[in-house]
Amino acid sequence: MFGDVVRPHFSSFRRRLVARQVVVGSFIKTPTTHATEIFGALGYDFVVIDEEHAPIDRAMTDVMLLAARASNLAGIVRVSSDDPAKILSCLDCGAAGVLVPHVATVEKARAIAAAARYRSGRRGYSGSSRAGAYGGTPMWSLVDEQDESVCAIAMIEDPEALDHIDAIAAVDGIHGFFIGRGDLTVALGAKSSADASVKDAVIRIIAAAKKVAKPVCVMVATSAEAKDFAELGASAFIISSDQGLMRRAAAQTLTDFKTLVRTTDGSHVSQH
Repeated sequence: MFGDVVRPHFSSFRRRLVARQVVVGSFIKTPTTHATEIFGALGYDFVVIDEEHAPIDRAMTDVMLLAARASNLAGIVRVSSDDPAKILSCLDCGAAGVLVPHVATVEKARAIAAAARYRSGRRGYSGSSRAGAYGGTPMWSLVDEQDESVCAIAMIEDPEALDHIDAIAAVDGIHGFFIGRGDLTVALGAKSSADASVKDAVIRIIAAAKKVAKPVCVMVATSAEAKDFAELGASAFIISSDQGLMRRAAAQTLTDFKTLVRTTDGSHVSQH
């Protein structure tokens, strides 16, 4: 429980994700703990700390993951690359999982899966980090707990990935897929993500995930858009970002305010 919000413990996130329960989160792009706490208080299921497209370093990720845990949120990190050291760092800091960009080959998918787990994998062991309760968790208990709860989510956002999508989807240790419609739109030279070529790519990715009963995550702007993707088979939804939601709310508030401060002759009152 956090405030008046009751939801499953953050450590159950992978179980809920792979069961294709509906989970809702948002990207965090501002290097601060406050947005994460707000999302937690509101009842979101997870946040994605964006190391790829935001000015967030390891030290900031560490405290943002602390805020996520304190708020009973699953803290996922979108790493800036598939470097195993990057993945290790985030998991040691206590991430519930990683979102890895540009997974376009089976080999890369296998390498990511190996980097995110101990048994049958290549994750470096340390019990002294937050993930190991700073030395408070016995070695093999930590190995089992982490291997049972950490999720590795592959971002499918390159046209070449579509040529191997069934094989990528079948890789053991990849727990779900995020469809990067923005990158696909640019790479395909489409006018927008609504173009037929992008829609076709989305359908192919979801179909491949369905074959192996794995979940699909998409970024959406509205609940109506999420409903459309849910009907296709998506079950995890990233609603905009802290910056995007703030910008939208600030723009609407400013519009409303300008309407309220008109003078009797219809001109705007100076706000300086």
